[in-house]
Amino acid sequence: MMAEALPIYVLLVDDHAVVRRGIEAYLEVVDDIEMLGQAATGQEALERIAQFEAVGQPPDVVLMDIIMPEMDGIAATAAIKQRWPEIEVVALTSFIEEDKIHGALRAGAIGYLLKDAAASEVAAAIRAAHEGQMRLDPAVARRLSESLREPRQSALVEPLTEREREVLTLVAEGKANKEIARELGIGDRTVRTHVTSILGKLGLVSRTQAAIYAVREGLVHESGRPLA
Repeated sequence: MMAEALPIYVLLVDDHAVVRRGIEAYLEVVDDIEMLGQAATGQEALERIAQFEAVGQPPDVVLMDIIMPEMDGIAATAAIKQRWPEIEVVALTSFIEEDKIHGALRAGAIGYLLKDAAASEVAAAIRAAHEGQMRLDPAVARRLSESLREPRQSALVEPLTEREREVLTLVAEGKANKEIARELGIGDRTVRTHVTSILGKLGLVSRTQAAIYAVREGLVHESGRPLA
């Protein structure tokens, strides 16, 4: 008899109680997602994660508001990824400003949704994050794409190596580091080193921007499939 799959444990962080109640009400009826708890500030989120970790059940995914008092979502995301790199963060906000998007992705968020997203889209983003896959609101993806349309002449310090191009192609296909490592026969740490090098050479701040760059440069189709 197969063991029942564990649910995806989620911590919801938002300074508006009505938003928290609405999201919690929906997620409570989703079979494969379980709400661990809520927090109203970034600092409270860190404290709640530490409490859950102490009893052996940290969240798998954090839904993170960006604008909050005391410690905002960008600072909280960076702190979470530094202390608990295995926890994925999905930004859930009303703001589509480029600096907010870049800030969240630079801090380590794997997804960026707007608060007018359908409840099913929020659940899909949680599942994608748990699998190590990027998921962006279409409007956010367009904004990122627009920011890459004008090439920065000074960004490319040196060309990508053949291995870096292979890694970039797999990033653009939506593969997580562990999947890339398996496919290329290299270690997870080596993949992270390649990703860091790629971002530095291209003058980008996130895997998502790198994926958009790969599509724009013709390394993969918009569907994520590599070009022949």
